[in-house]
Parts: sequence; structure tokens; C-alpha cells
Amino acid sequence: MTSSAAVRSGVEPGRTTSTPTAAPAVGDGSVAEADWAAAVAAVRGVRLADEVLLICHVNPDGDALGSMLGFALGLRRLGYTRLRATFPGEFDVPEPYRALPGVELLVPEREAYPSPALILIFDVAAESRLGGLVDRLGGVAPVVVLDHHASNTDFGDVNLVDPSAAATSVVADELLSRLGVPLDAEIAECLYVALTTDTGSFKFVRTPSVHTLAARLIATGISPADIARRTFDTRPFGAMKLAGEVLGRAILDPAAADGRGLVWTYATAADLERHQQRPYVLDALIDPIRAVAEADVAVILKELTPGAWAVSLRSKGGVDVAAVAVALGGGGHRLAAGFTAYGSPDDVIAQIRPLLETNLS
Repeated sequence: MTSSAAVRSGVEPGRTTSTPTAAPAVGDGSVAEADWAAAVAAVRGVRLADEVLLICHVNPDGDALGSMLGFALGLRRLGYTRLRATFPGEFDVPEPYRALPGVELLVPEREAYPSPALILIFDVAAESRLGGLVDRLGGVAPVVVLDHHASNTDFGDVNLVDPSAAATSVVADELLSRLGVPLDAEIAECLYVALTTDTGSFKFVRTPSVHTLAARLIATGISPADIARRTFDTRPFGAMKLAGEVLGRAILDPAAADGRGLVWTYATAADLERHQQRPYVLDALIDPIRAVAEADVAVILKELTPGAWAVSLRSKGGVDVAAVAVALGGGGHRLAAGFTAYGSPDDVIAQIRPLLETNLS
């Protein structure tokens, strides 16, 4: 990735156990050394008392929040005193992440610094994922983007985008190391949550460097068992009942994707209201859908507002769902992607189905 820092056109008290920094688990070197140097210079170029804004994407997941808060704590360790972290849309932190260290730095978007000296953006592939916070990018503050989505549009001044990285936390860990931040248990917990959520509890890991990073994080004294219980294994009773309804209406289309198969379902706002649940409980439902043996592609539609859906796509390898998502205005990875759609569930699936045929892996 190349840096565009020179010009922007067009126109974010806890445990004390610590370990020394070590070589982080990076991807395949997709980020150029010049960009790492530019990112370090951007951070070092602001005074410790300057306002620093950290932003992640709308409806944040574990990687977005964990990477952002872990990095924010790292900046705090360096002596930065005016830090605010935020995300666009309704200020609703999912229950599994409310105990993350550094969560006190989170503010609603209306309280985000209007004119910070530095903006750091996490797990965001395109400006469209920034909602109303996109206006912060029009000022003089340098914008550093940390991400691992292949569909990233390089919208920052410095773009640390490594599509081979298992999670954005891998990129955040690398930059923290280059800034000389010692790894402590609070930072490690945030990065570990990010790493485990985006790798499906390490089910989708392809390189040993990810386990090396996990081992280094665990060595600070964090408890993987406690983190797993809070993050993956604790849900309200109503969420279980809701899951039963949503999974019960799943549809299998074995002829889709040139015979590779599609399974899909949807959840409405009325479903959430009926079971008195918050939207985050739907995030885990893609996993049992993806497990269907007769389908390579799994899709779940989650209603945002009447007629508007957040669409999550997964593939076992037979279809490039990132290409499908990009064609429909979204993005992501080859095996995991998403976009926003409008219409009825059948309308949305009708848009997706022909694209599966043209994006076979």
C-alpha cells in the first residue's frame, strides 16, 4: 500500500502484568516499510496533549472494538492524555465487549473530537462504513487506516492494509510494536478478543504466526477460558429462542452457485423486539448456517430498518463472496463478506444468486 500523507484530495487503571515487545505476527508483508514509517511518524508527530480520535466501523464487532481499544491503551501507555474512541450510528456496545479494558474511552459519535490532531481508523474498508463520522476526514489531521480487508479502498493518508493478516488486531499489534509500546495484559486482552472473534476461535487460521501472536498475548496473564466464556458462550435465554426461530426458517438452495449450494435465512426487527434482544445476538447465527453440509455459501439477512438489511455472506471456498459483496456495494474477504441491501428477503437473495455463478473460486 502506498502512503498519501502529503496530499489529501476530495474532500478517527487495570492489571500491570507486562512482557517486553516481541516480533509481531504479521501477514505476508503487504504493507510497505515506507507506510509503517509514515504511520509511526504520524503518531509521533502529535503532542501528548493533542486530541487523538480513534474510529471503527458501524455496528462494531470484536475485531473492530478490540483493535481500536487495544491501540488506544497503547497510546495511553505512551503518555497521550486526550483520547476518544467511537463508531458511527447508535451508541450500543455489544454485551460481550462491555468488559473490555479501555471501554471507558468510548464515546457516542456526537462527542467525538470535531477537529483532532490525528485520526486512526480500525477495521474499516471504505469511507461508507464511517457514517456521519466521515466528515472528520475533511480536515488537516492525518488519517491512518489499519485494516485487513482486501476490498479496502485506501481512503486514508497512510494505509496499513494487510489482506493476509488474520485480523486488524494483527496490524494494530505491529504498529504498537514499532512505536515501542510494551505489551501488558489490558492491551493483550483487547487484541486477543479481536483475534479470536475474527478467526472464529482460530478455526480459520492458515498460518502459524497467528498462534505465535496468541501465545504472546496469553503470556501477559490473560485467561483465554474467561474470554471465551464472555465472548462466545454467554447469551440471554431470549437469544436462544430467537436463534431457534431464525434457523427454523432457513432455506436450502442446492442448485445455486453452479451446484455448490446456498443456504440462507433472515431475522427481522420484529423478531428482536418479540424476544427483547439486541442486534448483536444475531452475529453468531452465521456459524450454524455455514455448517450446512449441502451448501458452500451461507447468507443471513439482519433487518436494520423496514426494508433495509445488513447481509452477511460466508463461503467454504467455492465462491468468492467478497467479489459478490463488492458488486452489491459492500466488501470483505474471499470467504467472509457483507453489504447493505434493500427490499424483501427474496429480493435480496435474487440479487445475490446470479453473482454466485459468476464469482466461483
